[in-house]
Amino acid sequence: MGLIDKATAPVKTGSIYPEPWAAMMRGRSSLRLGEAGGLTQFGANLVMLESGAVSSLRHWHEKEDEFVWVVSGELVLVQDGGETVMRPGDCAAFRAGEPDGHHFQNRTAEAASFLVVGSKARDEVAHYSDHDLKLAMVDGRSVFTRRDGSPLEE
Repeated sequence: MGLIDKATAPVKTGSIYPEPWAAMMRGRSSLRLGEAGGLTQFGANLVMLESGAVSSLRHWHEKEDEFVWVVSGELVLVQDGGETVMRPGDCAAFRAGEPDGHHFQNRTAEAASFLVVGSKARDEVAHYSDHDLKLAMVDGRSVFTRRDGSPLEE
């Protein structure tokens, strides 16, 4: 593939979360750079957060590693152990299987962005630290349940 034309890369807004969690992702969008380049083994996305937006619910993955590099603006990394302010050039890594819920918040008046690179396991489980929610990816299909595996509708 070679050079990726960012102007033609797919843009995803919001998240795949069901309501009421989906509404919490307002002001979040991502430029799907890995998808635009035809990558299949890992994802690479430029995530943009408007003022007041969050990157995701705090979460951790059983099988997928994640790497984040702040590109613009200022973000707050929120983890189980506390908060860290991150600025352009700062980076963070999250190893698969380590139960340390994390996400990024934009608490400034300006937009911010970060590059996230992560594994693309077809079968994966993500745990959400602050919500009774769990995501299972089965053959690339998303299935949300409560933490104990029971359906959300109950």
